[in-house]
Amino acid sequence: MFQLNVRFIVKMLGLMLMLETLFMLSAVIVAFLYKGNDLYPLLWSSGIMAFVGFVLYLLGVKANENTAGRREGMLTVTLTWILFSFFGMLPFCLGGYIPSIAGAYFETMSGYTTTGSTVLADVESLPHGILFWRSLTQWQGGIGMIVFTVALLPIFGVGASQLFDAETTSITHERFRPRVTQVAKRLWGLYVFFTLILVGLLWAGPMNLFDSVCHAFTCISTGGYSTKNNSVAFWNSAYIDYTLALFMFIGATNFTLLYFFMQGNFKKLLKNEEVKWYFFFVLVTIIIVVIWLVTKGIVSDVVYAIRLATFQVITLITTTGFASADYLPWGAFFWMIALLLMVICGCAGSTCGGLKMGRFVVLVKNSMNQFKKQTHPHAVIPVRINGQALSHDIVTRVMAFASIYIALIVIGSLLLMADGLPFDEALGVAVSGVGNVGPGLGASGPVGNYAHFSDFSLWVLSFIMMTGRLELFTVITLLFPGFWKQ
Repeated sequence: MFQLNVRFIVKMLGLMLMLETLFMLSAVIVAFLYKGNDLYPLLWSSGIMAFVGFVLYLLGVKANENTAGRREGMLTVTLTWILFSFFGMLPFCLGGYIPSIAGAYFETMSGYTTTGSTVLADVESLPHGILFWRSLTQWQGGIGMIVFTVALLPIFGVGASQLFDAETTSITHERFRPRVTQVAKRLWGLYVFFTLILVGLLWAGPMNLFDSVCHAFTCISTGGYSTKNNSVAFWNSAYIDYTLALFMFIGATNFTLLYFFMQGNFKKLLKNEEVKWYFFFVLVTIIIVVIWLVTKGIVSDVVYAIRLATFQVITLITTTGFASADYLPWGAFFWMIALLLMVICGCAGSTCGGLKMGRFVVLVKNSMNQFKKQTHPHAVIPVRINGQALSHDIVTRVMAFASIYIALIVIGSLLLMADGLPFDEALGVAVSGVGNVGPGLGASGPVGNYAHFSDFSLWVLSFIMMTGRLELFTVITLLFPGFWKQ
């Protein structure tokens, strides 16, 4: 057995809990301003989180950071999601808003993983501080709590490239600054900038300031929590639908490329192959859905059909999960499209979940190469992305990721069906959970919720959501004995 740097892990967890306390205190301020009955549950939860974080930090303060590697990074990231969801659920439990521990943990994990699934049947009955806290968990989880923490770690004298690597696993890394903390700071700066712009745009429409802030948090993070029972459909506004659709699309675009774009380097974004596939995939799907809605008589007005199709396609492919309409009556054809969108999703390096468009492109190109090799068996045909040949290791990793992704969906579906869910709902929920989308099929569709799920199913989905959010390898690797060996 290798010597795990436990002190480093404990110290990092303590730091993160103390930093997270600051976010919860902002919800305390909201509860105080609106004079809700959630003030003391949030205040007590903040105190408990801060105390535990301080104790953990003291226990690990003498950690030797030089011996911390990938194992410590992966374990710290996974434990962070578990602990944040545990302490983040305390306001729901202490306030009696969600009496079930499994339900409260699921709600919080759904927030931090930006899934957007909820066990709450009446969201509008919640006080403002709790609603703000729900939205804030998604905003933090969007670009990654670890990335945020990494940006602040130099204050405490801690180096954390291991955490950044474990949190931002993708096909490749593209660091536009030499230090990982500089990367994190610039990504978060861009994230905050888009959030503030969206708050202003929503406030200029029919939303009030509170709803604008909450929906900006859950839109740019591609999370999907709403302050209304009917989600975005509550406003029935074309302005709101198209504004949110634009920023959901932005949220599911590679933030590194968006940073270059904001710096004036337009080519890096516009010529990126993954972004091109993402754009045209969304465009073609919208056209197909519009034709389906109009020709089948589901929607008679073409303009309204375009609005519905645009919003629903983007909210699904970006894994946001806002609902502007109930798509279940649209028929099985759209259900299949919805499942496809939930699996493929947006770009690597974005706030969305799912397989990611970059991996999908690699899989498509590798499959096409196999057909070419049928007639030219001795030809060496590499998979090229942006004009560069990918190594065999990267292609193999992508194929392994896709295989594990499908396996997790199958296992999740089987466990949910064994717990009594019908096939279509179990499959939809499993796909939605792994991809961090939110709505599924059946009773857990866009206008439904997860209140009817058993505790067992909620715990299964909590694990699935976390595993999907951390891109599979980070969590599943911990389950293998080889992780714990030298």
